[in-house]
Amino acid sequence: MGRHRRISQLPRTTLGSRAALAAGALVPTIASVGSAHAAAPQAAICTSDKPELADKLSEDINSALDGSATTTAISLHDRTTNTTCTLDADRKFDSASTVKVTVLAALLWDAQKDNRALTQEEKGRATAMITKSDNDATTALWKQLGADKINGFLQAAGMTNTALDSEGHWGLTQITANDEEKLLQLVTHANPVLSEDSRAYILKLTGEVIPSQRWGTPAGAPGDAQVHVKNGWLERATNGWRVHSLGAFTGGGHDYTITVLSQDNATMDDGITNIEAIARAVHKNLNAPASSAQP
Repeated sequence: MGRHRRISQLPRTTLGSRAALAAGALVPTIASVGSAHAAAPQAAICTSDKPELADKLSEDINSALDGSATTTAISLHDRTTNTTCTLDADRKFDSASTVKVTVLAALLWDAQKDNRALTQEEKGRATAMITKSDNDATTALWKQLGADKINGFLQAAGMTNTALDSEGHWGLTQITANDEEKLLQLVTHANPVLSEDSRAYILKLTGEVIPSQRWGTPAGAPGDAQVHVKNGWLERATNGWRVHSLGAFTGGGHDYTITVLSQDNATMDDGITNIEAIARAVHKNLNAPASSAQP
């Protein structure tokens, strides 16, 4: 179709989280995995049908992340301009509460197979799990589904690099930015895995997350966008704070998703600050000239 694509490179960056409220994950009290040090910096790659957009995204994300010591992975996709950016997007991280979107998707996928609606109890738990990041509700749904059904959904979704914790701790599910982007694409566009009703329900709940948990990828989003978000945060004995943010931006002509995963954050707030620097760079470039941005 005569479209041009350009590759641009960005350096590695960082992410963080807010408060350990509801700890974003069900994990052992004392646990450690992985290296105690941040990984060596890596380059990210942006491609776009608009070459100048790829270059500008690269430049601005680089500027936002300059000097960061955090281990960060990024995966984003804007369908309008056919733009993608990835940074260490196949690196595995403890999921913390971001896995809750997978739990909800698996619940709906399983219900679809039986051609049934969710029960009132399931709806109540799903709402608490997504909008308030309630851990008890998540544990109940996790146990209800079991590893076989969750793995079945992951297979159907093509999330082949996502692995459940061998001891059943949902917050220690191993995830990658690329796999989370696959999930966001399933949620935002018609596909044979999730029905229209299932997708609408996930978008509804992720659009109703309580204000105190709407940090991260929504920072700087245009005012006319419908914002959908789910964050995760968890501190462990090694690799410091894991702080993650999944965002989907629809409506008003917007059609893009952003995944940022991170660890080795000194504090949760450090992670949030860095994620939001990335998000602002992305929103600014994908929406130039931008409408009034959210604070």
